[in-house]
Amino acid sequence: MKSVETFSELRKARNELAEPVGFVPTMGYLHEGHLSLVRQAGQECASVVVSIFVNPTQFAPEEDLESYPRDIDRDTSLLEEEGADLVWIPEDEEIYPEDYQSWVLVEEVTKPLEGAERPTHFKGVTTVVAKLFNAVQPQKAYFGQKDAQQAVVIKQMVRDLNYPLDIVVCPIVREPDGLAMSSRNKYLNKEERKAALSLSEGLFQAKKAFQQGVRDADQLRGIVANRVNEEPLAELQYVSCANPETLKEQAGEIEKGLLSMAVFVGETRLIDNVLLK
Repeated sequence: MKSVETFSELRKARNELAEPVGFVPTMGYLHEGHLSLVRQAGQECASVVVSIFVNPTQFAPEEDLESYPRDIDRDTSLLEEEGADLVWIPEDEEIYPEDYQSWVLVEEVTKPLEGAERPTHFKGVTTVVAKLFNAVQPQKAYFGQKDAQQAVVIKQMVRDLNYPLDIVVCPIVREPDGLAMSSRNKYLNKEERKAALSLSEGLFQAKKAFQQGVRDADQLRGIVANRVNEEPLAELQYVSCANPETLKEQAGEIEKGLLSMAVFVGETRLIDNVLLK
C-alpha cells in the first residue's frame, strides 16, 4: 500500500493503478463500518483508494473539529491489512489553500434533517467530496447508509454535475447490541453507551411495527421518540419519516420511508436510521 499527501503525489500514484478504481472517502479513526466499504470496493474494483481527511468546512464553530478522534498510524495499518492500494492523507492547506473561494452547493435535499440542524454542514461535504472525486477520478465511490442524507446528497451532486462514476451505498454496520458504529462512539462513557442503545431500539421497534402493518408516519415517528425519551441521558433532536429519495417529510399512510434521527447522549451527538419498504 502506498501513502501520499499532495495532489501531485496522488496523481502520479493514481496513474499507476489498475482500472476500475474504487474510492472510499473517510475522516479517519476507522471502524468496521469503514472497513466494510473498503472490502466491498476490493470485491468490485481492481484497485482501492482511501482518503483520510477531517474536513474542517463541514464543522460549525461550536462542533467537535478539534476533538474529533484521530489515529493515522492505526488507520493506515488497518487499511494495509484490508488490501487497500493507495491512501491519501492531505493536509488542510492542500485541500483549502490560502484565499480559497469556490464551493459546491446542492439545494433541496440538503435543507431538511441534518441540514436544518447544521446549516453549513453540507456545503462543506459536497465541496470536499467534489474535490476528492476530481482528484481520485474513481469509477465507483462507496458510502455508508448510516449517513443516509449524505448519500442522497452525493448522489444528487453526481447526477447534477455529470460525474462519470457510480455511488455505492453499503449497509449500516452495528455493534452486537445494535448500536450503529461511529467514530464518535468513543466519546461515550459507560452509562451513555447504554443510553445510546435507545436509538437503534426505537428504530427497530418502529420497523417491526411497519412490518406488522403500521403505516402511519406520525405513529412510526412516535414509536422512535417514545423509546428515546425513556432515557434520561438522551435528548432527541429530531425524528423523521421522510421519502428515501427526496427526503421530504411524509404524513399519513406511507409505502416506504427513511426513518432517521439525531440524539444527544450526554454531550455526544449521534445519528441513526432504518429504511422502511
